[in-house]
Amino acid sequence: MGIKLLRFEYESQVHWGVLEEAIRIIEHEAESLNKLLTNGYEAIQHAKTNGKIVTNEEITLLSPVTEDANIFCQGTNYSVHREEAGFTKQKPPYNLLFTKASSTLTSATADILCPAHVKLLDYEIELGLIINKDITEQTTITGDNLKDYIAGLVIANDMSARDVQIVEQQWFKGKSYRGFCPVGPYIYLLEEDEIQYLDQLVLHLEVNGETRQHVITDQLLFKPTETLSEMSEIFNLKTGDLVLTGTPGGVCLRLNANIIHYFSDNTIPHEDKISYFIDTQKDNGYLQDGDVLRLSIKSTDNVMDLGMQENKISHAIPVK
Repeated sequence: MGIKLLRFEYESQVHWGVLEEAIRIIEHEAESLNKLLTNGYEAIQHAKTNGKIVTNEEITLLSPVTEDANIFCQGTNYSVHREEAGFTKQKPPYNLLFTKASSTLTSATADILCPAHVKLLDYEIELGLIINKDITEQTTITGDNLKDYIAGLVIANDMSARDVQIVEQQWFKGKSYRGFCPVGPYIYLLEEDEIQYLDQLVLHLEVNGETRQHVITDQLLFKPTETLSEMSEIFNLKTGDLVLTGTPGGVCLRLNANIIHYFSDNTIPHEDKISYFIDTQKDNGYLQDGDVLRLSIKSTDNVMDLGMQENKISHAIPVK
């Protein structure tokens, strides 16, 4: 079984830990995930049986991905989500890639603050890949060497302000408000023979107990081997970076040709576009103040379990 890697605050200090039969502190002062994965594996293994035990009540959970990491994202990477976003369901000729600010990172239990001006707050459960080694040149990544490049897996929620992302056509801005990327509760560090589970994972998201998203990762259009190979042609990836592999169908966003055409008309005032878009989306179940999100990812045979996220939505009070 893989190692469940935690990051948390305990007695006013930030610690790394492993979750086995209990939470055990890793005696290694690594200020970042990059540093821990680079030279902390011996300390991680030692902690599994010898680390000091702490309880859930004694700690405050933090994001196991640290803010020095890049967050690289894939868009419309499941057929059903492609259709609800206004595309054809077929695999496209190119991978849709974008980034998300690292200041979006927050824990699996933190409240998510919706900015006062955002009316259409949406969720996106995604499987996150943690990069295992620096990639600084074009690299061909295959099923045979994929484990060399992926240290572990993690649950992520690519929260999105749709009235910013879609109306302004700014994906980075609409997805980069602080706290818009709950990650964890832990990183599942893969054993050598566990890379096979990448296409056998069940993603499940609920809002107030109602299932909204449910999919198996064998439905990914661009697989991690393709994506990481393509990314390596374009930019560097470093140890500890987070790659989000895309969200399945079931989000609140619904686009069609008429909506997309309306936004392409530059003669329409911006405020009119916002009003029109909100009117088209108002009955789609967007997140409201007090809503509770629960996210889980586990293998189809229940052997691999990435844990559970539970976050509550809190709307900011508008400034008068």
